[in-house]
Amino acid sequence: MPPERISKVLAAAGVASRRAADELVAAGRVTVDGRPAVLGERIDPGVQQLAVDGRPIGAPERQPVYLALHKPAGVTSTVHDRHAARTVIDLVPRDLALTARLYPVGRLDQDSEGLILLANDGDWAERVLHPRYGVEREYAVGLARMLNREQAEALEAGVELEEGIATVAGLRGQTKTEDRRLGELISPPSPDLVWVRVTIHQGWKRQLRRMFGQVGAPVRRLVRVRIGTLRLDPLATGDIRALTPAEARRLAARRG
Repeated sequence: MPPERISKVLAAAGVASRRAADELVAAGRVTVDGRPAVLGERIDPGVQQLAVDGRPIGAPERQPVYLALHKPAGVTSTVHDRHAARTVIDLVPRDLALTARLYPVGRLDQDSEGLILLANDGDWAERVLHPRYGVEREYAVGLARMLNREQAEALEAGVELEEGIATVAGLRGQTKTEDRRLGELISPPSPDLVWVRVTIHQGWKRQLRRMFGQVGAPVRRLVRVRIGTLRLDPLATGDIRALTPAEARRLAARRG
């Protein structure tokens, strides 16, 4: 959250009007991290401790926000990165990004694209991300040529990576309907590629690219098309939308 004037923070917390809050500061009744506040000072209430007459004043309660974004390739899945040309937060309407304190739920490699979630609810994010909740992730994997039998069997048996044995929960060819619909959603389309659908529970860094590389089938394009019960369709490249309350509840529902 960007720094805000103390009077605005106190007013948002319901302590006093902005004018009355300035009077509290001028009277020496307000402290920031234990020191007297300065009239007109700007603070980050999510980081700094504000108090009035020794009573801590928390940051104003935020409404939970849950967004689905079709991340384009080349965009970094972080809040801030001075080395990145664009981050996922740059694709969120500015007013919402500034007030909601959003962050990406999990990661999607810079070179990859497709569905990524943004939220400001840590408990919800934990239930979506942690392996014990079993939220599946499905990807469309674009290849120069279709997998042969040996390659497919090796992927289904599990591929040894540095972290351990990487596994897939499902592997199949993409249907003609899925081919058509994916071509309508991604930009630019890739009619020269053949596509397979892969479902995983793990979320290791660049996992699918490394797995396919190990079996001699380098990934040309990688699109995440589903997280749990939520699908990429109908979001075109760069599009963003709010999840409905029902969608957010289903994603975080306990499995097993």
